[in-house]
Amino acid sequence: MIIFAIVFVALMAIMGTPVFIVISAFAIIGFLAEGIPLAAIVVDVYNHFANTPLLYTIPLFTFTGYLFAESNASVRIVDLSKTLLGWLPGSLAIVSLITCAFLTAFTGASGITIIALGGLLYPALIKELYPEKFSLGLLTSSGSLGLLFPPSLPLIFFAVISETSITQLFAAGLMPGFLLIIILSIYSIYIAKNKTTPTKSINTKTVFNAFWTAKYELIVPFAIMAGIISGFVTLGEIAVLCVVYTFFIETYIYKDIQINRIFLIIKECMIVVGGILIIMGSAIGFTNYMIDAQIPMVVLEFMQDFISSPFVFLIALNIFLLIIGCILDIYSAILVIVPLIVPIAESYGINIVHLGIIFLTNLEIGYSTPPVGMNLFISCLRFNKSVIFLYKASVPFIILLLIGLMIITYVPQLSLGLIEIFNIK
Repeated sequence: MIIFAIVFVALMAIMGTPVFIVISAFAIIGFLAEGIPLAAIVVDVYNHFANTPLLYTIPLFTFTGYLFAESNASVRIVDLSKTLLGWLPGSLAIVSLITCAFLTAFTGASGITIIALGGLLYPALIKELYPEKFSLGLLTSSGSLGLLFPPSLPLIFFAVISETSITQLFAAGLMPGFLLIIILSIYSIYIAKNKTTPTKSINTKTVFNAFWTAKYELIVPFAIMAGIISGFVTLGEIAVLCVVYTFFIETYIYKDIQINRIFLIIKECMIVVGGILIIMGSAIGFTNYMIDAQIPMVVLEFMQDFISSPFVFLIALNIFLLIIGCILDIYSAILVIVPLIVPIAESYGINIVHLGIIFLTNLEIGYSTPPVGMNLFISCLRFNKSVIFLYKASVPFIILLLIGLMIITYVPQLSLGLIEIFNIK
């Protein structure tokens, strides 16, 4: 009977049944097989949510991201970046990287970034003589570039599932995130020099005007970073201040968003948040079953028979996560995989905060990795190009991001340095 139920649920998953139903079904089957009352699932989920006091930051940061996405914030950031970096070869490409990272950090979704910024940045790149393949590869791979920056929703998600400090993860993502942008920026400069893309001298008045126009929005990311590093305010207070401040400036200062649209934005935002919380609840039940059944320990014992070195384990982990990043969306991957790998990583002496950055970097790259990376298909629809063309366009960027991944993986101080320097809890 149990075997029949497992096969039935597996077939449901293959046919496209929502992930939370599949995970919940496996949790129910597992508890029934162990003879544990199903009420234990409800109790476990309630206790986990009750012991996660910063869970309310998820809807707050998500709403902040939706406000930015619905306003003209990205246009102002692009204009400012162009005036500051116009003298540099590859300036528009670097502007694209920065703007995509900014928007993705607040929305937590690469698809929104590609759709929202593609129409703005792609024509501008082509106009400034950047090669088509380079431009498409840049925007496709940049769609997920901001997932390591606070207040990225996947960072919060990983912290909740792994029971790690959200504040530490926010701090840990800063340097690796900047590293990836720097690596892609160097490549952009190389391409620009070879293709003689135009540059512009800095005009002090233009720079001042661009700063003045975007000044209210520029405060937000710096305030978040300052709050995290200084510890002067709690993460919950930062989330509340962000949403109130962003709402005020976008509706009353810039007037990009009409008040009658706010309820529609809230509705769209809460649909996303509600879906995430439902998936999270189902995953907690499944995780507790795996712990009760000692599945992580069985996997650990199996791996230790073949892998004795943390160095080799991290190589195997990266390969595994890159494959997972192609197949699953980032939230499903966190829910399903994190409970399995956390105890295994701990046994090899790997810091869980560092593991979180490795994990999210892999999934960030997986979004653009052939054959089924999500960003490839979103770009295919957005730019009306064949997916094969986008495969070829993305390969140089994937290689560069993999180099960054190796540095992040084997230089843990890149992730943990700020935490140790500022004693972030």
